[in-house]
Amino acid sequence: MSKILLVGGGGYVGNPIAYNFLKKNYEVSIIDNFIYEHKSTASNLLSFPNLRIFEEDIRNKLALEKIVKDYDAVIILAGLVGDPITKKYPELASQINDAGIKNIIDVVFNNKIKKLIFISTCSNYGLIPNDDLADEQYELNPISLYSKSKVNAENYIMSFKDKNTDTSATILRFATAFGLSNRMRFDLTVNHFVKDAEKEKKIVIYDADTWRPYCHLQDFSNIIEKVIFVNDKLVNFQTFNAGSNQNNYTKNMIVNEISKCFSNLEIKTVEGGNDKRNYRVNFNKIKNTLNFEPLFSIKDGINEIKDFFNKTSLSEDLSNFGNYTIKK
Repeated sequence: MSKILLVGGGGYVGNPIAYNFLKKNYEVSIIDNFIYEHKSTASNLLSFPNLRIFEEDIRNKLALEKIVKDYDAVIILAGLVGDPITKKYPELASQINDAGIKNIIDVVFNNKIKKLIFISTCSNYGLIPNDDLADEQYELNPISLYSKSKVNAENYIMSFKDKNTDTSATILRFATAFGLSNRMRFDLTVNHFVKDAEKEKKIVIYDADTWRPYCHLQDFSNIIEKVIFVNDKLVNFQTFNAGSNQNNYTKNMIVNEISKCFSNLEIKTVEGGNDKRNYRVNFNKIKNTLNFEPLFSIKDGINEIKDFFNKTSLSEDLSNFGNYTIKK
């Protein structure tokens, strides 16, 4: 199995996944409309002869039907990703994250693609007590437009379970990503804090004791590859929390690790931020079923971003490196 279609493969997560698969000589296609204002390119991928890029919009079902044929696996990463961007563009978010995602799911099942992998989010757990660890059976409590759309898509995929489909579908609830990408984001917690430590010599932490799970981009790529090639019986219409128990961190714990790498760092904590999510996640299922162990810790991610700044002179405004603005 080597023909892979990445829907949203030009984004922060999709770009390094595409790069990893291309290096392994898989035939990789990308569907992406490169919707964001900054750095939305796949320039680092263009030298690979085993790459095809379709600059299309998943809201266009007719275009999808012409493309999505004869692939071994389709990975759905596309969408307006994150709470801030969906709050800023709620109508567009609904068009893309609900209707558009439903389009691609329909086309995948109609074309009997062997493997469908849908990238969901651990944000679906929302706000849970600190003593709880959310496994895949834990009650979902989406509190944002973004996570509500993810839950809708999960439910829609699962509605095909008893329809004798030829497609093996797997849902991966991703932890919060960190690490370097050619389409870089500095609006994600680990990346953002290291950027502020480097550029501002100051970190402001909102609700410092809230928990999140985190996962490096390369580990996400490894998880997806495992799902593609594992026996279907292990993953068919299964949901997995995608990450690792050891990378459950509070914001304060992350900043404590960062402070070991920077001298004279000012740290300010603020309570009552806009983001109320608080969740620790149990990743035993993916560890036991897919034998997944992360290669990267939070400390590794901090050092990676710090080394990037040490080696790179960026004159651009880094506050624009994130899911902030849609192209006009």
